[in-house]
Amino acid sequence: MNLDLNGKTALITGGSDGIGKATATILASEGCKVAICARGLEKLKNTQKEILEKTGNKIEIFPTDVRKESDVKETIQKVISIFGSINILINNAGTSHANSFENTGNEIWEEDFSLKIYGAIYTSRAIIPQMKKENGGVIINLTTPGGKAFSANKIPTSVSRSAGIALTKSMSKELASYNIRVNTVCVGLIKSGQHKTRWEDSKKDGSNASLNEFYENMGKDIPMGRVGEAEEVGSLISFLCSDKVAYITGASINIDGGTSPVV
Repeated sequence: MNLDLNGKTALITGGSDGIGKATATILASEGCKVAICARGLEKLKNTQKEILEKTGNKIEIFPTDVRKESDVKETIQKVISIFGSINILINNAGTSHANSFENTGNEIWEEDFSLKIYGAIYTSRAIIPQMKKENGGVIINLTTPGGKAFSANKIPTSVSRSAGIALTKSMSKELASYNIRVNTVCVGLIKSGQHKTRWEDSKKDGSNASLNEFYENMGKDIPMGRVGEAEEVGSLISFLCSDKVAYITGASINIDGGTSPVV
């Protein structure tokens, strides 16, 4: 792609694996100055090395727990001090909890909202003043189509993702006059570290399926017949970061192989 992102600065939460890592790689290859944060330092270091080898561009890494506002503020100040700006924020940190309502305790609810909703609130609130100074920016919140069309036994993820979509729409209306665009990418089944962990757990339980067979089974009910790639999501996110779509804000875009019953 040629997205004219050269010289822009991006911060990606949950950037050491999966969609965050893929997005960081694409943005770095587009000439973006990239910072990623996550809780695990070793995984951050490995990702930094991989992206340098693939793109020739060094990214900055910051061990950060986005559930803690003090951590978030410190990281953002470090990014600004190193790069002098932040033009792009990708709120990607999150995981999937899928339980029935009756079997979901307070601890799971609190963990889910702390990571997905408060994490996005803390980062956005800390970065918006800098984006206003720079006369614009882009914020992209990662959610799921399940935040629009709910299924049984998807608590609390369906609720927190719905809140993320509502947060996106509200922020987009408030920030449009400052040339700050806010969109959400609603992600379906994508190959990721958490699915690989589930495959490894299935092998402990006696499964003989290979990782490819595991993904083939996961994708059998998806209209496109497969699980998506993290790079496919990263490409969409990177496109939305560019000025080529400067009139898009407040949008929620599904990338789920056609699974969702709603647009």
